[in-house]
Amino acid sequence: MAQAEAKQATPKAVTERGARRTLVGRVINDTANPGRAKKTVVVEVINRYRDPVYGKYVKQRSRFHAHDENHTYKTRDVVEIKESRPLSATKRWEVIRLVERPEEV
Repeated sequence: MAQAEAKQATPKAVTERGARRTLVGRVINDTANPGRAKKTVVVEVINRYRDPVYGKYVKQRSRFHAHDENHTYKTRDVVEIKESRPLSATKRWEVIRLVERPEEV
């Protein structure tokens, strides 16, 4: 009986502080080009929402600078990004994983 009460009293182990947003988008600019910022990719996220007046679906485009430590992601890759602490003047996101890589032509 005492063990069951002890299990209920302990809170779940939390791996991260707070809830961090995650988004899925396409890499539109990577670090492979000369003159580009190192370890930074630009990810474009497209959201579709319904216009409240006309009822048409509208696309809204947002671009985020994300941290890519090992230069693994290329242009046109679909990646998942997560919020992080500020890493530079414009960089507030980091790339978590590769969702899809289009085949080479």
